[in-house]
Amino acid sequence: MNKLNRNCNFNYSKTSFILIVFLVLLNACEIKKEKRSSGKIQTTATTQMVYDALKNVCKDSCQYQFLMGPGIDPHLYKASLRDIEKIENADLVFYCGLHLEGKMTEIFRNISATKKCIEVANGIPKREIIHLGTDIYDPHIWFDVKLWKYCVLEICKNLETYSPTGKIFFRKNTTEYLLKLDSLDIQIKAQIANIPQNQRVIITAHDAFNYFGKAYQIKVRGLQGVSTLSEFGLKDISELVRFIKKNNIKAIFVESSVPERNIEAVIEGCKASGHNLIKGGSLYSDALG
Repeated sequence: MNKLNRNCNFNYSKTSFILIVFLVLLNACEIKKEKRSSGKIQTTATTQMVYDALKNVCKDSCQYQFLMGPGIDPHLYKASLRDIEKIENADLVFYCGLHLEGKMTEIFRNISATKKCIEVANGIPKREIIHLGTDIYDPHIWFDVKLWKYCVLEICKNLETYSPTGKIFFRKNTTEYLLKLDSLDIQIKAQIANIPQNQRVIITAHDAFNYFGKAYQIKVRGLQGVSTLSEFGLKDISELVRFIKKNNIKAIFVESSVPERNIEAVIEGCKASGHNLIKGGSLYSDALG
């Protein structure tokens, strides 16, 4: 009798488990069916920069999700189960590329055979990308407005391929957005022209602003390399302190996605050597606000 009860309980538990799994799958199918019935392209973007460009091109013909919110460091980001779900449910996945997204890059490469994953940096001519070594490139391309325009065109091209009927709509939106970017480029140059040339220096936590410096003739120094995964030590701090004193730099900037303690070590180093260095505003480097 006890054996019969145990068997009954086991079968009941097994049946309940199968039923739960079935209901979960059924619910997932219903959600997917509901999304598809909207007639909109389901898109997922990694960073907010890519998400912003995508929204300007696709507007209300897409439904959007992004993985990395404000203040998130994409170099260190690890995909969650919810992220995988967002990627799986998308018709198109857009990511920056050039290894900005760190380990997530492997996920996109692994699923590219079955899922359309677009590396927006592919739109930029290779000669325009800052090369740091064998297969290593600076991924912070959005800081040069002219380079970011190539990425916008790459987004448009892939949307056209996926939905040819929306070609005219995507191109119209893209043209309007590119004009806004041209206006932004002019505004940046006008603002920088107000700064004396010998004071056009920016010092930050890591080398995220090299494209910005190259495009707008500003000296850029960072405590860490182009990735926040790179290490820094006392030698790096000492060299940066010497550079700051030599050039009489007044301020250093923190980044919204990088711990402030890195910059505070430089400020303390300057203070110990008799140079007063203040903490400037917070810059949005690898994430928007």
